[in-house]
This record gives sequence, structure tokens and C-alpha cells, in this order.
Amino acid sequence: MSERKKITFDYAIRSSPAILFSFLTTPEGLIQWFADHVDSVEDDYKFVWDGSEEEATMLEFIEDHLVKYKMEDSQEGEFLEFRIEKSEISNDTILFITEFLEDFDVEDQQIFWNTQIKRLKGSIGASN
Repeated sequence: MSERKKITFDYAIRSSPAILFSFLTTPEGLIQWFADHVDSVEDDYKFVWDGSEEEATMLEFIEDHLVKYKMEDSQEGEFLEFRIEKSEISNDTILFITEFLEDFDVEDQQIFWNTQIKRLKGSIGASN
């Protein structure tokens, strides 16, 4: 098995951090762009894509800024993180997505996130 590396993708999104954050943390928001179905009980989440399920635990939550999930099949120390920052120069809201990938998966995952972020922007009404 090859070494997995921490990779971060970033996207400018025309949205307030508070609105964007709700799409990253609530089942109702996540269903609109990330998964077909989402259930949550406290910090435990179940994501469903095309009939397959994956469970996750929310590791960290900073209102309107950061949410970090540990997916059930991830290796020790790995996570999926969504972080929101405001650019001081352009005042844009920037979404940073961090996850762990093998080198050969990075290009496919970039395509995946590009597609998902397009859905997210459409759901928020922030199409660029």
C-alpha cells in the first residue's frame, strides 16, 4: 500500500460563512450537495451514496469556521476537514477541503470535489 498524503483543495464560494457552514454540518445541508442521504445523532453521522453507507464521527466543530470528520474506513490520524476562511484581500469566503489520498487518487478526487462544489454552489444560490 502506498503512502497516503494530506491534500487540501480550495474553492471560493459566494456565501456568508454561517450559511456555508450549515451546508457542511447539518444533514439537510449535506444532502443537498455531498451525499444522497445523511443521518446524525449527536457527533455520529451516517452518509449514504448510491446505496452504500459510511459512518463518521465529528471530531471537531468551530461554529462558522471548521468541521472535521473521521470516516470509519480512514486510517489512524486521517480525517475529512472542511474549513472556512474569509480572504482579507478579496473578502471572498474560501472553503478548504482537506483529506488523505494516495498519489494516484488526487486527480480523480479533484474532479469529484469540483463536481460536488458545483452542486453546493447551486444549492446555496452562489453559482459563479
